[in-house]
Amino acid sequence: MTETTLTPSIALAATHSTPEVHFDFPGCRLMIKGEAYPENAAAFFRPLLEAVETWLQESAVPHPVAVHVALSYFNSSSTKLLFEFFDALNRFAQAGKPCHLHWYYDAEDDISEEFGQELSLDFPALNVTLIADLSAC
Repeated sequence: MTETTLTPSIALAATHSTPEVHFDFPGCRLMIKGEAYPENAAAFFRPLLEAVETWLQESAVPHPVAVHVALSYFNSSSTKLLFEFFDALNRFAQAGKPCHLHWYYDAEDDISEEFGQELSLDFPALNVTLIADLSAC
């Protein structure tokens, strides 16, 4: 695939243990919102990660990629896979292609805020913006 518009979007509704996902590949906008504590995090996140990696490698991404993540809760197994997701985006950004990560968190949740701060340290090629309002996503 050489054009972004050939990669179909992914839209998943939130469940009691998985987040809403909307990967608008043609629009270069990736969004994950809600809670992430699936019984099998790999089964949920791996196909999403593979789709994003394929899109980043095979598509001519015409615009900066905007990633919006607003997770009110995520468990440790989800964290591991989210790090793989952010790592793929970081590698893309290291290749000189702009990628903006918008990390939304509850203003009263110090742990989520600190996690967002750590993302900017762990993935320095990403342009990380912290937003203290989960509902803004």
